Amino acid sequence: MIVTLQIHRYVDEKKWIQEYKIEITKGLTILSALHEIKAKQDPSLSFTSSCRSSICGACAVRVNGHSELACEVLLDTLVKRYKTDVLIVEPLGNFRIIRDLIVDWDPKYEKMKKIEPSLHPKAEFTVKTGCKQSIEDFDKYKKYAGCILCGSCVSECNKSALNEKDFLDPFIFVKAAKLVEDSRDKDHKQHLKDVIEAGLWKCFNCQECTASCPKDLDPAGAIEKLKEATFKLEMASSVGSNHAKAIYDDIYNTGLLDESKLSVQSEGFISAAFRVPIAYRLMKTGKLDLFEKAPVNKDISKIRSIIDIAAKEDK
Repeated sequence: MIVTLQIHRYVDEKKWIQEYKIEITKGLTILSALHEIKAKQDPSLSFTSSCRSSICGACAVRVNGHSELACEVLLDTLVKRYKTDVLIVEPLGNFRIIRDLIVDWDPKYEKMKKIEPSLHPKAEFTVKTGCKQSIEDFDKYKKYAGCILCGSCVSECNKSALNEKDFLDPFIFVKAAKLVEDSRDKDHKQHLKDVIEAGLWKCFNCQECTASCPKDLDPAGAIEKLKEATFKLEMASSVGSNHAKAIYDDIYNTGLLDESKLSVQSEGFISAAFRVPIAYRLMKTGKLDLFEKAPVNKDISKIRSIIDIAAKEDK
């Protein structure tokens, strides 16, 4: 079977899409196809690769709009998935393109420095004794250590696409979550302070980063873990954290969400005052009654028991 690869080219600020025909053979991956094209059809085609074993992340690209490890995904699999013999291959999203499928990682590494991405060992550890910990403590963060810096999560992040200046890349939050969960680190609060200042509560929670991660690391879950840690360490003091707490309090107290009070509870009276015109229009149309007391869900006891059980399980 012959497949057409429509590859996005970018050379000297010129962009175009170039088609290449290639025959699918058993075990042929996107990366193998790119190497074959470069060797036999077009030596000018540029892309990045290294280990070809799905552990370095260097070859990640987008295929038909979704991030993939080029060395891992088979052309045959993609043809069956999308039910087409035409595959569009382009560089990762939310990166500056250097040439063709090669993107610039330097700005991402610079952003990672904001969380001080290294272990700050407790005073009890020494060069001689090392930094030992229990298997149970290691298990709390070991999956986050599996990040291969492929950039797939960044590519699909909707918040980064909208505005990346006030937000860290998902894989950086994964790195931060690893440090905060590590029992050997003495500066959990410092790492949390860094991620809060760098946009922790601005995540859209769209789950795209988790859906695209080839190692199933759940970056969105890591972000939620960091948010949870801000409450445990009494560092929750932003609009985002206030909003989360207001929702929790409403559900726990009444079993229902009283959205009419959320703005004041999240932003405070002064900031919420700027939303008075919107509140007025809602009241005028009968969609909002500030004086109506929120009812209590008839199953409130069951709801509270579920919340209590979840809290105990989390501990």
